[in-house]
Amino acid sequence: MTFLLENKTREHKDIEFAIFRKDQLYLKSYLIEWEFKKAINGELYTWGDEFLEMPVHEIHATNKMNVDEIEILLNETKSNYRTFRRDLRISYPINSIRSYTETGIPFLNPEIVLLYKAKSTREKVHQDFMTIKDYLGNEQKQWLCYTLEMHQPTHKWLQFLSY
Repeated sequence: MTFLLENKTREHKDIEFAIFRKDQLYLKSYLIEWEFKKAINGELYTWGDEFLEMPVHEIHATNKMNVDEIEILLNETKSNYRTFRRDLRISYPINSIRSYTETGIPFLNPEIVLLYKAKSTREKVHQDFMTIKDYLGNEQKQWLCYTLEMHQPTHKWLQFLSY
């Protein structure tokens, strides 16, 4: 969301990348100087050469050369749609999931990020929502409202999503 607003709204402790689950082995073969661990029930385990299936969706990678760290989130796809792993009824056209900064850096559209963040009750997540909600266009608000009503029909953000 920082890119959308063109300024930093709060400190972030990590960098997260979202990739399609089907591309995970390509990423691993590309980042040959990195060590990978898969997260299972909150614990990290060495990731061998196996293809990671659901429910595993989180990978942590450390660069062996300089100890940089990233988190990689695996995303589901079906046909030409990205599906929400927590509720496979929810999807978004793949060709519409991202936008770009003025300098060409791609980022996941905020309504998709907010749907994932909606699971958390942490104050910083609610603050992220409150910061971005008024910058969402009508279609973005409609989609987020519809998906929250489907997945979490009593979510507190629904009261703020009138369009």
